[in-house]
Amino acid sequence: MMEEHSITQQIQAKEKLAFDDQRSVSSLESLAGVTLDVGRMLMEAGASAGSVQRIVDKVALGLGAERVELRIGYGSLAVTVGIGAADITRMRRAGELGVNQRLIQGLWDLGKRVTRRELTIAQTRVELTRLASEMPQHSPWVVSIAVGVACAAFGRLLGVDWYGTGPVFLSATVGQFVRRELLRSHVNVFICAALVSFLCSVMSGLGARWVGSNTIITTMISSILLLVPGVPAVNAQSDILEGHPTLGSARAVTVAMALIFIAAGLWIGKISLDLWL
Repeated sequence: MMEEHSITQQIQAKEKLAFDDQRSVSSLESLAGVTLDVGRMLMEAGASAGSVQRIVDKVALGLGAERVELRIGYGSLAVTVGIGAADITRMRRAGELGVNQRLIQGLWDLGKRVTRRELTIAQTRVELTRLASEMPQHSPWVVSIAVGVACAAFGRLLGVDWYGTGPVFLSATVGQFVRRELLRSHVNVFICAALVSFLCSVMSGLGARWVGSNTIITTMISSILLLVPGVPAVNAQSDILEGHPTLGSARAVTVAMALIFIAAGLWIGKISLDLWL
């Protein structure tokens, strides 16, 4: 009788342990999903690997994880979170990488709130959805005009005369708008860079000659500054210095390829102007 009672207790203990493990796995599944969404949004917004690591750690630990390990790739993320004896690993693909400093700041603030235990997993997911859908964005024409002004200002710093600033402004404004439309149509980012570089250089070169500018070459170069991948270049350097050489190297190669295609578009534009004129 004592032996049968002991066997029954062992069976009940195993059933309770299995139930607890199943409940832990279910909780970890939701936790890993939210954590990956935070990391993915940060990557797509142009955050550095160090920023992604720190914010993801804040969110995972703030939502109840006891352990969190994150692997950051150029096009994917993998996270392992653990509570007690249970661990779970999940991977997710990152979408197209861009630059959105306002979204990065919003995710930083969300991480602080989660660290203070103000949000549950469900509430954090609602906040992520809100950030993704309600983040204010400027009108495409406002962005294009601002880019044109910036390129014209940089042109003056590079030595473009006053006659050349107008063509730089106009060509950069049109180039930014065309670039946005090409990317929305899912044109390859490198092909897009070459096409926009060619368009801006030809427009600015023709405009500079028409208005009588004496700095035609500098005008053409200034008009394509909107294509320079500044944020990815800075992130590539910081990632390597912060101990993420694989991601940093991938970003550096991407930057180098973009610069090659930008230079190719400018070169073809200059040759075309020389042949036409």
